[in-house]
Amino acid sequence: MREINDNYRHKGLRKKLIEEIRSKGISDDRVLEAMERVPRHLFMDSSFVKFAYRDQAFPIGCDQTISQPYTVAFQTELLDVKRHDKVLEVGTGSGYQAAVLLEMGAKVYTIERQRELYLKAQTLLPGIGYKPYFFYGDGYAGLPSYSPFDRIIVTAGASEIPEKLLRQLRVGGKMVIPVGDSSSQVMTLIERVSEEDYEKSGHGYFVFVPLLKGKSF
Repeated sequence: MREINDNYRHKGLRKKLIEEIRSKGISDDRVLEAMERVPRHLFMDSSFVKFAYRDQAFPIGCDQTISQPYTVAFQTELLDVKRHDKVLEVGTGSGYQAAVLLEMGAKVYTIERQRELYLKAQTLLPGIGYKPYFFYGDGYAGLPSYSPFDRIIVTAGASEIPEKLLRQLRVGGKMVIPVGDSSSQVMTLIERVSEEDYEKSGHGYFVFVPLLKGKSF
């Protein structure tokens, strides 16, 4: 593991960011403590590093973004992750969300369709001590051969709820997915209550980059 440049200034800025997120309504201490441990600046392109602890989204290349920290906290709190949960993340992106889930003790399977981002995260995350299972592929299809999952989190806006992902959720499991058009999505929580039945609830409006089908070469 390479030496991590995470100094007292970074940690102080992170602590202030966490307090800001808490003031916006995030109350799950497990989520906040995990985010306080993850050095977000290491996931940023060099031109944005100085803004790493602002509560904002920033570009990471390939027309993708690293999500606003509040949004990461909101999705993670809604997901209700327990230690040792088997979690499928659709959209690795920078790898930041995966790191937060790993800090919470989850076993993370993460899939990315953008080859450049997939390769970058595959180098970055293990280099700073985070070891999810990486997959390059179509997030709409999920990872059927590794299912069922206790939790599924989708980090891009979907025009519809992918049927294949629903089938990969175990009974009693939860999925969090932003659903809507390109202008805004409803953060949607889906709970699988039986083999055939799902309960769905909406939790406010957010804006994500679109969830696209297939792989990008």
